[in-house]
Amino acid sequence: MNEALLNGLALAADGPKFPTVNDFLLPEILFQGTPFALNRIIMVRIIATVIMLVILGISAARAKLIPGRWQGAVEWVIEFVRDQIVYQVMGKERGQRYLPMITTMFFTILVFNLCGIIPGFNIAATATITMPLVFAGWCFCQYWIAGIREKGLGSFLKDELFPKGVPAPIYILLTPIQILELLVIRPVSLTLRLFANMVSGHITVGVCLAATQWFLIEIPNKLWSILGVGTLAAGLIMTLFEILVAALQAFIFAMLTTAYINMSYPETE
Repeated sequence: MNEALLNGLALAADGPKFPTVNDFLLPEILFQGTPFALNRIIMVRIIATVIMLVILGISAARAKLIPGRWQGAVEWVIEFVRDQIVYQVMGKERGQRYLPMITTMFFTILVFNLCGIIPGFNIAATATITMPLVFAGWCFCQYWIAGIREKGLGSFLKDELFPKGVPAPIYILLTPIQILELLVIRPVSLTLRLFANMVSGHITVGVCLAATQWFLIEIPNKLWSILGVGTLAAGLIMTLFEILVAALQAFIFAMLTTAYINMSYPETE
């Protein structure tokens, strides 16, 4: 037994190959060297988008007055976004303008996040900075559009950069901070929140499964197999947790987007 343990320790000294952030920087697999180059994560985004559009399109085309289980589930999600996110923050009258945008954002982020646990995809389509940044950019474009439409450019910038009720000398310090918050802090925080959660979750699951392969397959020893069973259980638990995180991050992103846009309206000051 001591010899088997020593052999296991010798093998374990090398350790399993754990995933790193570099594993998300995937090589190009199609159209290399052109502006249309695609890697696996871009392919996942394209395929996931097509599947989502086809499923939702078929669901809409076959919609019935008395919904079945699938139609009922889709309608429940749409009603959840409408009632618990958009209307709750903005109210019905204003929310109707932004309901298509927020619903699209919620569904897309949710599906892209879930790609990380779908066999064959095995990577969240939001696990690189690009997609979260695109969604954040969309949010703050609408924020600026709504503010300029409701107040005019001058009044919008004045309200953003020179908040009311602040002594004039304080603006020397406050206005640069407001500019930084408006142009950098809010978009970046919205981007990094989604990106970091999906990357960290994917790496955690990958670490558990890499350790499982190492202990159960690469080290043929019953003693080390006990650890493998533990890491396998942890990997399964983390996979289930990733489903919760995927839905929660879609909800948070949609809620914050709705709140930010609503802040650009005069009566929310």
